[in-house]
Amino acid sequence: MTELFQTILYQPIFNLFVGLYDVIPDVGVAILMITILLKLVLYPLTSKSISAQKSMTDLQPKMEALKVKYKDEQQTLAQETMKLYKEHKVNPFGSCLPLLIQLPIFLALYWVLRDGLTSDNFEMLYSFIPNPGHINAVSLTVFDLSKPNIVLGIFAGLAQYWQAKMLSLKKAPKKAGEGGKDENMMAMMNKQMLYFMPFMTVFISTQLPGGLALYWFLSTLATALQQKFMFNKSKKNELPDGVIEGDIVK
Repeated sequence: MTELFQTILYQPIFNLFVGLYDVIPDVGVAILMITILLKLVLYPLTSKSISAQKSMTDLQPKMEALKVKYKDEQQTLAQETMKLYKEHKVNPFGSCLPLLIQLPIFLALYWVLRDGLTSDNFEMLYSFIPNPGHINAVSLTVFDLSKPNIVLGIFAGLAQYWQAKMLSLKKAPKKAGEGGKDENMMAMMNKQMLYFMPFMTVFISTQLPGGLALYWFLSTLATALQQKFMFNKSKKNELPDGVIEGDIVK
């Protein structure tokens, strides 16, 4: 399994990273370029994940209404929930699968940047990739990307916050009455995650080499921009707040 991981993911990404560094000998620029290339390759998967997350968020008011309506009928609730998913063509696991596929790529990139920034071992290079002998971890003559960088960690957290903010649930209006209690609870939990995940992003990324924090920031920012673009594109089809397919929530 380890050899397969190295052959399919680690070695190609390592060679791509070193090849980019050979062309532009600045490790920060190389990380920027590899981020853009990987985002282009993963664009379809990321789009599916974003669409699935947005669909689940949009369906939340209807799901909460079902919970209120069938609060004492768990079997009926499950059937109506699946019917709701089917009617709106929503896969509740649609946002998870693309992320799981991307996880090995992130792990491979983690090892690539760790090895590329902290060692001079280039045994995994293809014959047609020039051996740089050593990769200078200092970018723009200022940032040492082989060491933890608090600023980059904070930027990564802010990008994570912006991305999560776009998917946050609104608190149910007062006119929703008893039916809005569950929705308010969900919105409260969503708000807690809105701040918890960026905090964890900052905490983890500030413990990693700055190059990884830079990639985390750039990758999250790119995903947030893609998410913003997709939301703006579909915004014209959205209904006003409090309206669900012609019904006004009272």
